[in-house]
Amino acid sequence: MKSSFSPSDAKWVTLKLIHWRDQEGKERLWEVAERKTRGVAILPLLRSKVPSEPLSTLILEQYRPPAGNVVSSMTGNPPKPAAIRELKEETGFIAARIVESSPVLVPDAGMTTANMKLVVLDVEVDSLSDELPFQKLEDGEHIVRRIVELDELNTVLQDYAKRGFAIDARLSHFAMGWDFSRKFSKK
Repeated sequence: MKSSFSPSDAKWVTLKLIHWRDQEGKERLWEVAERKTRGVAILPLLRSKVPSEPLSTLILEQYRPPAGNVVSSMTGNPPKPAAIRELKEETGFIAARIVESSPVLVPDAGMTTANMKLVVLDVEVDSLSDELPFQKLEDGEHIVRRIVELDELNTVLQDYAKRGFAIDARLSHFAMGWDFSRKFSKK
């Protein structure tokens, strides 16, 4: 294993100094982490052929070194055309189609140039209680999959946090939005 590291060795990110003028014309500097690729967060919607089984999604548990923790997250980070392939590789599930694709989103505009899209995939399954399909993980990837009802997602994520997991902000924002839409549509 290499013991020294230079920014020029980086495969995914580098540091960058931005020279810019603020609204009053004053020259300023801003340092950022620059992501070399665009990411995609994938939200699979699992629809069962069993009518009594609720609309669900799949969350992943994976140790992420930058967080220093196991993170509960959506699958992701391929370019949009590869979202269906990436879902199959990481989770074993096969999506029928892309339901929705967001505009480019910036998750941490003050710190990084990272940007991504949210791609929602339609996945039909025979039953949510079936054995999970085979994953085709890359060497060194260790991903635990968990099917969660959309109506329970926010509660499940809160439980993960209580158990010491880190929660991916994108997944948390979606879960909170899902809960808010259910609460406020009843009023």
